[in-house]
Amino acid sequence: MDARVQDLRYFVAVAEELSFTRAADRLFVSQPALSKQVRQLERALRVTLFERDRRSVRLTAAGQALLPRARDIIAMWEDARAAVAAGGTTLRVGFQTQIGRGLIPATTARLREVLAEWRLLFRQIPWDDPAVGLASGEVDVAVAWLPVPDVLEWKVVSSEERWVAMPPGHRLAGLDTVPFESLVDEPVIALPASAGPARDFWLGAAQRSRPAVVATEATTAEEAFEGVAAGLGIVLVAAGNAEIYRREDVVCRPVSGLPPSELAVVWRAGDDREAVRVFAEVCRMCLCDQG
Repeated sequence: MDARVQDLRYFVAVAEELSFTRAADRLFVSQPALSKQVRQLERALRVTLFERDRRSVRLTAAGQALLPRARDIIAMWEDARAAVAAGGTTLRVGFQTQIGRGLIPATTARLREVLAEWRLLFRQIPWDDPAVGLASGEVDVAVAWLPVPDVLEWKVVSSEERWVAMPPGHRLAGLDTVPFESLVDEPVIALPASAGPARDFWLGAAQRSRPAVVATEATTAEEAFEGVAAGLGIVLVAAGNAEIYRREDVVCRPVSGLPPSELAVVWRAGDDREAVRVFAEVCRMCLCDQG
């Protein structure tokens, strides 16, 4: 199995920090997820890259040999990505739940008018990446639900009430609006821990009188709705997504007692390309016109 550039980024972060905890914070991933990726890299290379104990992390001889080469590979990849970006052509758009809301045809049409040489490529990013593919360079811009890491820049384009998705036979399914306090003891399908603050937001953690009962985790909206249909638990969703993911074996109702969710266009700090600016502005205008 060949290593990915992202695996090398993880390795370099740990090598430079000499701490899995600090490296995880730097990369906006959970420490278990980071450790897992490093172990996979070690298995792919069939070497041990770090000597670990409870107090310290040290590079092995193999790790010391890999470090400068890993930096070179990452730098070459960044150069290649920058060269492609400078030539225009493709703006890669990340998303974690289906975008809908008329944004894809609106942004595609407007970009074609203003920047005819650019095209949009949409890529779904799992919830276990809190930076929605931006930190790794997988995408150029994202349509994502806040919160996201503070090192990113964003523009809020829509505010939507939070609803709850539950099986049709649920005891609260007959209500027009569900008070959040009535949900606090319900088993919940949560985002993975590596999702960071977004996990707490979609658990309603700040408004809970007691910790959530997490029945299982899901890395995509599709997985979450399948879990709801199977009766594993409930899940909070944005109002627009309640409509986008409508299905016969799931009931969605508005929830009172929660602040709204915010949908934003998100990009890397310092990326001032015109295509990014145009995309963000078209999303804002499209949803403001709908409102």
